[in-house]
Amino acid sequence: MPVTQAQLLAGASYQLESYASGDPIDQFSTDRPFARWLIANKEDSVFGNGIYNEKVRFTNDSNYQNYTGDDEVDYNRKDTVKLAKFQHYEAHDGFALNETELANNGVIITDDKNAVLAEAEKIQIVNKLKEGYATLKDGFQENWDIEMLLDGQQSTKACPGLDLLVSTTPAVGVIGGLDASLFPWWRNNVNLAIPSAATDANYTAFLAELEESWRACMTYGGTSPDYIMCGAAFLDYFRAAARSQVTINVSSGSNGVSIDPATNELSFHGVKLVWNPTFEKLDTMLGAITYPWTKRCYFLNKKHYRMRPFKGRWMQQRQPERVYNRYTHFFATTSDYGCTLKKRNSMAVLSIA
Repeated sequence: MPVTQAQLLAGASYQLESYASGDPIDQFSTDRPFARWLIANKEDSVFGNGIYNEKVRFTNDSNYQNYTGDDEVDYNRKDTVKLAKFQHYEAHDGFALNETELANNGVIITDDKNAVLAEAEKIQIVNKLKEGYATLKDGFQENWDIEMLLDGQQSTKACPGLDLLVSTTPAVGVIGGLDASLFPWWRNNVNLAIPSAATDANYTAFLAELEESWRACMTYGGTSPDYIMCGAAFLDYFRAAARSQVTINVSSGSNGVSIDPATNELSFHGVKLVWNPTFEKLDTMLGAITYPWTKRCYFLNKKHYRMRPFKGRWMQQRQPERVYNRYTHFFATTSDYGCTLKKRNSMAVLSIA
């Protein structure tokens, strides 16, 4: 028996519920670690008048004085906070099914409101929608992950991501309404083009550079990075440098020598280095750039770098009504979000030459 549009949408909802119970839309697979980190630390927010204000303390504005006896002392009015203003951005991904292709797959749409949906027809609807929703979910996640890494210049409607917020040129640009060229405290740390030839001297110098960047992130506020993410070239060089500082003991038994040269985990100050495969994908997309992503490493802090889904508008499933002059049915995901910072100088970007 033919099915109504409402029954088709019910099948869509059934398919959505299936995904929600086993593979929720906001859970990102392990090959998108930055997206997973952002999602894990997200904070639902409201952007009043389109803006979220991060309160940035840039000074203690102290009027500390020594005095004795009847000396006069002064008082001042504190001016210690600036507002960093961040916008929110929207994204859409969707697919459509027309009634011809539905009919070719055994699903006949009718306007008869008395139509009864058989179990076999429900299965046909769900099977047809399954591929659409699977690719919708994966496609949205893939593109959102890339957007969160780029600097926002790909579109005036794109959310500025990591490449702007923790920039290789930290004194350039207006971030959250604050001009980084005017405020040294509103600049992330950089350590770029670190020599990377395979020599013991360079390995030692490389690790010293990492220590310097780590201390720089802790200088103001005393918060150390809690997330380290890097490209494959940086990770390989870090591994080589680490091994140059470690003596590996190999023991043999009656059955001969057993050696496993793999590295189980690489850490710095107890924070695991996470390889992000999207870095290499970006290099393929962008071509030659000054600091290739595969050679980069980021020291980040979840307290000061936050992805903020607009409350009630994050990862919404949409099923717009069919328009009167087109026999096509639509299914989509939309999302509304922004990324904010409140202490740029607690984070760093590094790169090997």
